[in-house]
Amino acid sequence: MITTWGAPPELNMGLDGALLESTEAPPTLRFYTWSPLALSLGYFQRFADIPAAERAPVVVRRITGGGAIHHANELTFSIAADADHALFCGRVAQSYERVHALICAALATLGCEAALRGDDPLLSDTPKTGMCFHHSTPLDLAWGGRKGVGSAQRRRSGRILHHGSIKLSPSEHDTGVAELSGISDPSEVSRAIIEAFRTRAEIRLEPSVPTRDERVLAEELGEIALDPAFVRRR
Repeated sequence: MITTWGAPPELNMGLDGALLESTEAPPTLRFYTWSPLALSLGYFQRFADIPAAERAPVVVRRITGGGAIHHANELTFSIAADADHALFCGRVAQSYERVHALICAALATLGCEAALRGDDPLLSDTPKTGMCFHHSTPLDLAWGGRKGVGSAQRRRSGRILHHGSIKLSPSEHDTGVAELSGISDPSEVSRAIIEAFRTRAEIRLEPSVPTRDERVLAEELGEIALDPAFVRRR
């Protein structure tokens, strides 16, 4: 388990990429927040299609798909592991269900009852913004009729990166953990998730730090994630 609180946007993106690329890395759960605050684009999005991108002071492009995310008042998490790990084996949808079941269990201990969206649309669904929390799928987590957790994956060379954002404080369109639990501390939410991994999935997490090679690769990949040519390339 790796935590990087208040990390620069380029480090956040670069380290996720490095953990995906590192074939020698053990299964790794990572929690992080952003400083300065930033907007991340999904890998397949066109910059010109996201109105919020022109207004954001810092924009990076993720290696995962999905919609754009304002990384403010939220906890970002990622899971990097081999494709045959118990969390990821089987169909892609099943892997989302497993990960989100653990997130649901963790949030429930904090007083926030989340559930998969299912077939019904949400109040937070807003067309043509390109924002992750304005678009929902049956596998997204919601409460109060609004989306609260969004996730995306990248699969490459037998490795998988599952990247997710958990809203902590509500905004105009979406909900947040604090709305039901009163808790907006990312470290407190991360501790609940760690406990859910231990009790529900029998996965013991040991604190760790990136290796030297991972740090070097994270710096290289982070420069790409922040490079305007890459951010605006689509």
